[in-house]
Amino acid sequence: MTSPRKAKRGIPPKSDFNVWYPAIIEIADLVDKRYPIKGMDVWKPYGLSTMNLIDGLARSEMTRTGHQEYNFPLLVPEDLLEKENRLVSKLKAAREAGVDPSELRMDDDNSGFKKEVYWVTRGGENELEVPMFLRPTSETPMYTMFSLWVRSHADLPLKTFQIVNTFRYETKQTRSFIRVREIHFFEAHTVHADEDGANRQIEEDAEMVQRILHDLCLPSIVSKRPVWDTFPGAWFSKAADVVMPNGRTLQVATYHHYRDQWADTFDLSYEAADGQTKLCHQTTFGMSERLLGAVVGMHGDDNGLILPPSVAPFQVILMPVAAHADDSVIPAVEALADELSSAGIRVKIDDRDVRPGVKHYDWEIRGAPIRLELGPRDIAKGKCIISLRTGGKMAPPIDGIASTVSDALDSMADELRLRANRNFEDLVKPLPPLVGEEGNLEFAEQFEKGIVYEVAFDGNDSDAEVLEKLTGMTLLGDCDHSFVEPHVCVITGKSTQRRQYIARMY
Repeated sequence: MTSPRKAKRGIPPKSDFNVWYPAIIEIADLVDKRYPIKGMDVWKPYGLSTMNLIDGLARSEMTRTGHQEYNFPLLVPEDLLEKENRLVSKLKAAREAGVDPSELRMDDDNSGFKKEVYWVTRGGENELEVPMFLRPTSETPMYTMFSLWVRSHADLPLKTFQIVNTFRYETKQTRSFIRVREIHFFEAHTVHADEDGANRQIEEDAEMVQRILHDLCLPSIVSKRPVWDTFPGAWFSKAADVVMPNGRTLQVATYHHYRDQWADTFDLSYEAADGQTKLCHQTTFGMSERLLGAVVGMHGDDNGLILPPSVAPFQVILMPVAAHADDSVIPAVEALADELSSAGIRVKIDDRDVRPGVKHYDWEIRGAPIRLELGPRDIAKGKCIISLRTGGKMAPPIDGIASTVSDALDSMADELRLRANRNFEDLVKPLPPLVGEEGNLEFAEQFEKGIVYEVAFDGNDSDAEVLEKLTGMTLLGDCDHSFVEPHVCVITGKSTQRRQYIARMY
């Protein structure tokens, strides 16, 4: 194994991903991690602008699909948490009693989020009669209000979302954007008249996730989580996982079908057209700044970030050259900025009094898609110099520059998708076959680290446990894309078309 190269311009090599990732987060000025609470970073303007653009992709999808934006309170009274915990306990009891045990997953600990929340017990100098906590997610406060808003079938479907901060008392090692205690959280919650309506919503959620990931140039594995890894209180959960360059998977989006389980607990019902009172069916959809973590990790290189054009705060950096020697340079650059801005392209003029090399270095680190130089000689030729963050230069005419830049941005996005798909193909391989007898199984070939393994699996919980112990990895669940032809289950030997992946997860 070759040792990692020395840091280039202060940036560790990406081949040493576990060192490169936290370093580039700060070098690119996305956040400052020095705030005196672990896992609560300070968002810097460049990082926040990028995250806001990611939020914009989500908002656009919500608008397209008829969701409306709300903002619910941060504080939740303890008695509402107990209500949620009673639901979890009820579902656990149902499983223990044999009521659809294959479809319900309950933790051994039925405390729900109680061990993960930050508590507020005092108001000024006074002890609160009812302790409160900072929301870890929003089912409880939102559904309390939904039950007041929904009265008849005319009120359905109710499709809501909010983009807020949530808080989890994370005890594991924190990592910017990937595992934090204050989470920049996107959550959609919907209410439907019946299971079919909720089913259609899950299909819509799946489409929205893929549209957002396409804009972010991120391929993903979409899986129906196994029973033991289903969100508590959900009938089933689906998740999109991105394969990071170190071979670990990062869950970037989840959507859950609740059936009428939460509605029963929160008295969320409606009067149907026939006059009968019926329980509602619900779904949720969640994403977070993990999407930004995936963008950083997937697309960056040894020279810094590479931001997809869809979420780059500045898609084009305009660099005046020799402006001190020719008074026509700045007006020409400003005219270019106006033309590009009018075409909907985000631009910034970097007119700092520093050498051009410094400007190139700074914006290369920050991952700006295009750097455009314009000096006296370029003006005389009617051309400019364009450098692409994915590599390559060109000298197009100034005339028609908006169309040229727009095409270049589209080509860059396609190149990032191509690179990301290559990374996926390099890091996802078929699981080597197992040999030996039950209780003494081993892999027929060398088992590689830093790989996500594709596997045919059609076993039960105990079979999954055998596989996870053998590999030290976690089953992601049934992939949305089954095998076309039957394969042999790696544990049971049964013929199956169920495609699953097993990976080390963040």
